Amino acid sequence: MAAEQMADEGERPPARPLDAIDRDILRILQKDGRASIRSVADRVHVSRANAYARINRLIEDGVIRGFSARVNHERAGQGSSAYITLKIVQNSWRTVRKQLTELPGTAHIALVSGDFDVLLLVHSADNRALRELVLTKIQSIPEVLSTRTLLVFEETDLDPAKPSGGAMGPPPG
Repeated sequence: MAAEQMADEGERPPARPLDAIDRDILRILQKDGRASIRSVADRVHVSRANAYARINRLIEDGVIRGFSARVNHERAGQGSSAYITLKIVQNSWRTVRKQLTELPGTAHIALVSGDFDVLLLVHSADNRALRELVLTKIQSIPEVLSTRTLLVFEETDLDPAKPSGGAMGPPPG
């Protein structure tokens, strides 16, 4: 898996360590990806040139993978959501991942350990469309051995700017 991961990251060198200002910039941009350079610079108490350079470095290092909008899927016509677990043929991850990324409504794909191999989050118009997605598209992928669908009844987006003590939290000590 490590070799596959490196190939997927384009043989990029390891990211430089983040300091407190970098972590603050990330929190600001996670909460508001449309924040201006001036606003970010003012909030972290650095010059605009410094904020611009830091954000570009975070992008170049692959720390920031992009900017996006958080969507209320129900209001966007995708009233049905589900996590789908998949068992797949050994060593078929790349092939399966490529096919899953092309499915409509795919929001997240993860290779995981445990009782199944892949965890997939999808959004669809309704349960009929979800059923069609699982039974005719996912289960028709030759490398997929089995699936289990877990319907999402309710979701809560967490505030990405709130320190959690995890990877983005303050360093221990």
